Amino acid sequence: MGGLSGSLNIVLQSLLTDQGAIETTSNNIANVNTPGYSRQRPDLEETPPIQIGGLTFGTGVQLKQVVSLRDSILDLRVNQETQLQGQLEGFLGPAQQIQSLFNETAGTGLQTNITAFFNSLSQLSTNPSNLNTRQAVLSAAQNLATSFNQTSINLSNLQNSVNLSVTQSVSQINTLTTQIAAVNTQVSTAATAGNNPGPFIDQRQQLLNQLSSLVGISEINAGNGSLTITTANGAPLVVAGQSFGLTTQTNASGFQNILSQGSDITSQITGGQLAGQLQIRDQEIPSIQNSLDTLAFNLSSAINTQHQAGFDLNGNAGGNLFTPTNGVAGAANQISVAITDPKLVAASGDGTAGDNSNANALLALQNQNIISGQKPLDFYSNLVFKIGNDVSNAQSNQRAGSQVLTQIQNLQGGVSNVDINEESANLVRFQNAYEASARVVTVINTLLETTIGMVQ
Repeated sequence: MGGLSGSLNIVLQSLLTDQGAIETTSNNIANVNTPGYSRQRPDLEETPPIQIGGLTFGTGVQLKQVVSLRDSILDLRVNQETQLQGQLEGFLGPAQQIQSLFNETAGTGLQTNITAFFNSLSQLSTNPSNLNTRQAVLSAAQNLATSFNQTSINLSNLQNSVNLSVTQSVSQINTLTTQIAAVNTQVSTAATAGNNPGPFIDQRQQLLNQLSSLVGISEINAGNGSLTITTANGAPLVVAGQSFGLTTQTNASGFQNILSQGSDITSQITGGQLAGQLQIRDQEIPSIQNSLDTLAFNLSSAINTQHQAGFDLNGNAGGNLFTPTNGVAGAANQISVAITDPKLVAASGDGTAGDNSNANALLALQNQNIISGQKPLDFYSNLVFKIGNDVSNAQSNQRAGSQVLTQIQNLQGGVSNVDINEESANLVRFQNAYEASARVVTVINTLLETTIGMVQ
């Protein structure tokens, strides 16, 4: 190929190539604010030259491919950090609600009522035969029991609420894996046909980010642009164009276990909101509830034992001040005051109406190690501290993880984000090339007309 016709073919190919480059650049500019969009780069390459006689002539340029710019390692790191952030978010929301149940400054904790109960015993010791002082003891005991009851109920309600969130998270995971499977097919189809699968990969990456915030996942390159997605412990979620939904099943405690193809994987869930929700539901709340029950059981048992050692205003042996509970489990929910008659409060140690020795003995319990080797308020304070510490640690980890995630996203943006100034410069560059090629067409057309005219 040579001569003016060959030159015309070269310049026409150049026009088509520059047009494709302009379209790619225009698409980048149009999507500068599109979340998850990866900028595209037109790859130009010289077409194979030809040899005529002893001379080699170039044959022009062609648009080899349009490549979406991304760093798969950074994409993976974003997903990993998103899993950690999702887990902390799933934990923190309910954990902060738990903390509000033990907010002493807002008057929602147990410390005020525990202190008020022992203060009422202190008042009783100064005037053991006064019915109003005795009634104050019963009122303080009732307030303490009600506080235990309400806190226990609130913890159970929160646990049930988190259990509902677990079910909702599983439903969202299934929706996302179905969408990812569909996009997976589109990526493979585009790659097989030699087309740019970038837009579909962008969609898939956005969906993977959302999935990572819900559950810990692993990604396996299955070839031809396809990904196999599993949970962090290997339960399949997406294989090529097929998704594998998770299911839930009620366990003996009335909560939802998570199943993959019939196998219980609840204990294997790591990362994402689902892991944080399971941590709150199955570990944090049961631990706090057990501590609350331990406090209620041991405190009421110690008080009952000492109360039975005294005598009431009628001179009879004291009975139970609190109704005995059925063991530690559920004690905070079951605790209640056993008597309503203030005369039955056993303040006396010798059976005389004015004696206060048993009232003093009951008061002394506040400074005795009757709760797992600790004083009542010390045990409760340690519980409150643990709750606050768990929330504080989660918040610190969330802030640190957020900074790491932001740094990785910035690195990712340096690769994939559209720079409007760069794209504007590229647009001018390709426009100039297109206009130059168009001028060459005009020149060749003039030369052809001149040549034809010479022949005529």
